[in-house]
Amino acid sequence: MAQDAVEIIAELRFESNSERELWEAGQQDPYLLFRAVQAEKSLSDKKWSNLVAELDQKFEKKGAHINVLRQIFEKSHQQLFKTYQQHSTFNAMLDEGKYDCVSASAALALLLDRYDFDYKVVETDYHVFIVVSIEGKDIILESTLPIGGMITAPSEVVSYLEGYNVGDSVQLKSFSQRLGAPKVDLSDNAIFRKVNLTQLAGLQYYNDAISHFNEQSFEKATSQLTKALKLYNSERIEGLKALAEEQASLLAISN
Repeated sequence: MAQDAVEIIAELRFESNSERELWEAGQQDPYLLFRAVQAEKSLSDKKWSNLVAELDQKFEKKGAHINVLRQIFEKSHQQLFKTYQQHSTFNAMLDEGKYDCVSASAALALLLDRYDFDYKVVETDYHVFIVVSIEGKDIILESTLPIGGMITAPSEVVSYLEGYNVGDSVQLKSFSQRLGAPKVDLSDNAIFRKVNLTQLAGLQYYNDAISHFNEQSFEKATSQLTKALKLYNSERIEGLKALAEEQASLLAISN
């Protein structure tokens, strides 16, 4: 397994030594894997450490209680999630307070993991959210809604989840659709699946690749998508990688 990891790393192209180091360490610690994307500048863990220290005290008093869950959601918004901006990275969230559904859900999931909550991260075509099972019921954590984003009423939870039901004959419409805000029209939803922290880190690389793709930086997009695929073997990532490679070849011919 160690040899396989060395071979995988050898075939990847990293933007900086920081990214490589965080990628390698992140195979054992997902927090560091989320910090790998756009890791070129000096990184500070101060905001994260302060939040964790505060929540540790709450958890020590009550354990995996719904009040602690509410504190996780509210304190994350107060201290980390300042300004919604589509396809913001985990580092942008910690450094500037910019967040989207991937980076914010990553932060929440890391905290839920730390405090032993029973949860799952759900990927859809256009969005990522979290379902927590506690005290015999499901609670939605909708990271992009500072107010009302912790959905506890059973009828509202059911309604929220039904909105993302996958149609039997629906197919993914676009490989270059970045994950961001909740989609208004959910009628063509084709993806609804649980992802783990490593796969979620792959979706962060996917989002970053789309930014490069839209800027016609197809080689950079391909590089990011190659890393994304190592973390999450997904049809949307594989499809965009093939498209980016095709566009890079056409661009090279035209030049």
